[in-house]
Amino acid sequence: MKKLTHTDAKGKAVMIDVGDKEIQFRIARACGHITLAASTLKLIHDNHMRKGDVLTVAQLAGISAAKQTSCLIPLCHNIVLDNIRVDVAIDSTGVRVDSEVRCTGKTGVEMEALTAVSVSLLTIYDMSKAADKKMVIDNISLVEKTKK
Repeated sequence: MKKLTHTDAKGKAVMIDVGDKEIQFRIARACGHITLAASTLKLIHDNHMRKGDVLTVAQLAGISAAKQTSCLIPLCHNIVLDNIRVDVAIDSTGVRVDSEVRCTGKTGVEMEALTAVSVSLLTIYDMSKAADKKMVIDNISLVEKTKK
């Protein structure tokens, strides 16, 4: 059985020491979805939601969230991000969010990619809650992570 990486010999939570790790180019991609009523999708598509442009605000929220991941997730390292891309698109049942985060550093960016997707979806939820009481956020997942 593998040992958890964020615990010490006594099982207490610790931040991983990445001081001896080599600097590598790292990419993480994540995705997620929110299911919405057809009438809510139409409001979003036509940009008639009372709170404003849902897709653009969700995209910007995701980018901002990726930058703040170490403030939100206690054991994440504060890392310099090279690029954050968040794509927000309407599909037949709701809105899909895809993120890609890149850095050149000693630790990966999967938490930043997942945080970007999660906060984008939560933003859509927040901006749509007056129009839709049955929204479902689902399928948030890490699609890929690489290092070179």
